[in-house]
Amino acid sequence: MQDYQTQILEQLTFVYGVETAAAVLPQIMARLDAFQQQQPPPAPLPPGQRVTERDAMLITYGDQVVTPDEAPLRTLGRFCSTYLQEMVSSVHILPFYPYSSDDGFSVIDYKAVNPGWGDWPDLQPLRQNFRLMFDAVINHISVQSDWFTGFLAGEPRYQNYFITLDPATDLRRVTRPRTLPLLTPFETAAGQKYAWTTFSADQVDLNYAEPAVLLEIIDVLLFYVTQGAEFIRLDAIGFMWKEIGTTCIHLPQAHRLIQLFRTLLDAVAPNVLLITETNVPHRENISYFGDGRNEAQMVYNFSLAPLVLHTFYTGSAAALRQWAAGLEQLPDTVTFFNFIASHDGIGLRPVEGILSAAEIQRLVDKTLAHGGHVSYKTNPNGSQSPYELNITLFDALSDPGSDEPIDLQIDRFIASQAIMLALVGVPGIYVHSLFGSHNDEVGLAETGRARSINRQKWLLAEVEAVLANPASHSNRVFQRYGALLRARRTQPAFHPNGAQRVLADNPAVFGLLRTSPDGQERVLCLHNVTAQPQVVKLLPAVADQNLVDIVLGETDSAQNGQLTLAPYGVRWLKF
Repeated sequence: MQDYQTQILEQLTFVYGVETAAAVLPQIMARLDAFQQQQPPPAPLPPGQRVTERDAMLITYGDQVVTPDEAPLRTLGRFCSTYLQEMVSSVHILPFYPYSSDDGFSVIDYKAVNPGWGDWPDLQPLRQNFRLMFDAVINHISVQSDWFTGFLAGEPRYQNYFITLDPATDLRRVTRPRTLPLLTPFETAAGQKYAWTTFSADQVDLNYAEPAVLLEIIDVLLFYVTQGAEFIRLDAIGFMWKEIGTTCIHLPQAHRLIQLFRTLLDAVAPNVLLITETNVPHRENISYFGDGRNEAQMVYNFSLAPLVLHTFYTGSAAALRQWAAGLEQLPDTVTFFNFIASHDGIGLRPVEGILSAAEIQRLVDKTLAHGGHVSYKTNPNGSQSPYELNITLFDALSDPGSDEPIDLQIDRFIASQAIMLALVGVPGIYVHSLFGSHNDEVGLAETGRARSINRQKWLLAEVEAVLANPASHSNRVFQRYGALLRARRTQPAFHPNGAQRVLADNPAVFGLLRTSPDGQERVLCLHNVTAQPQVVKLLPAVADQNLVDIVLGETDSAQNGQLTLAPYGVRWLKF
């Protein structure tokens, strides 16, 4: 523990200075000692065993499937255990705490379960069969929380928990992910004050310049570990430190605080992994790997989703190929968290500098044409630009108003998912992607919020009826997706630390050669991104090999060193 204490003191000193760091250190060490007495730390797993080819994560709401007279978290556990054990290893339950808005991301109480969804013991059915990811929504908290209501009432304990400013303060340099005002007026016991609210008037930012806030959050993170979290998602974490006159995103203090969280967990829960969520351009995003050993073990691979859309819209894998070929060679201590659909929309900032303004506008135009919506952000000069596409992934890829054959639409969708599953990293699968969900116009009309179009909830009986009907659209997607996931988890070549070579041949085909960390297993992954058959010229080292399609379980052979892919065809070939 002595080595960790030295690291913690250095990190605290960087953020708070020598005097404050010396005062805070004993309080942190006391928390770690108490935690160790309650829950002795396990032996650290080797980096290559923390996540493997068997790992894929479901992203879902805690009340995604419901049934009468049962806590939704228990229903979710039964559903996942019945249908998904051979497909995913882990479940990311989106914020399941009491909340006041934003479908869970305006948390009222970090340490409680939404009473309408159950209580902590109701997670047990999920914990028995899956690894769990919890959200740490720690950039901001609900205005209905005890912390903020105490602040409004003038309670001394909470007076420095939040950031208040004169509304005349020049904040033009601050990075804005929304078009809403950055400061929100509140009536307090001391009169009107303007509090910093990055995301909405209901989500007030925490002030990490106050060490008491840091200690509160450390308590929260350690509590999540005691409740079974093996992954902790740091939501919107790039905004957590503010300095007037800066962009207030990715500041050095934010990185050091994340490194502090990593050090604390390494000390008492070394197999718990941090995942940072920063919806920003790629170079900024990967900065949260730190030096590969001192910050997040995984980062969300935000550039992938808009690049996949661009690929299928244009029928060319050129941009995706160039980006994938340039991905960093990561040490075995870290990896990407790949996803192309989530509870949020598809962010556009992550392709700044990768796609042109005209190409980004094409994504916007297609989204609107397919019945989706577009969210905007405010720029430092006061202008607005598109920030996020709000649409289900299935409808983003296929116009729901067209008369295109459904078979071709499903093939296109499965090809998009196969690309994500084949790339180096751990895949995250939004629950709606498993079923090829369409835009939820009813939900959108009920809330008036663009993100609701992709957040439909179901009765368990409805899902079971779909899965009992082989002819249904959703069941066909589910079965095809399941075949990919089951095949993927059997192949060491898909290990997150395995090698990845991007192939350059036919631009209508996105090809990868994946190799296991020990160099013994290889899978050639070919994905046709067009509605026409495509010919792929195989590498000489592959052309004379016996090729086994691991999804279909069929042996294939090249003709004159070439293979032909069906429209939107996917071939994962082991040799």
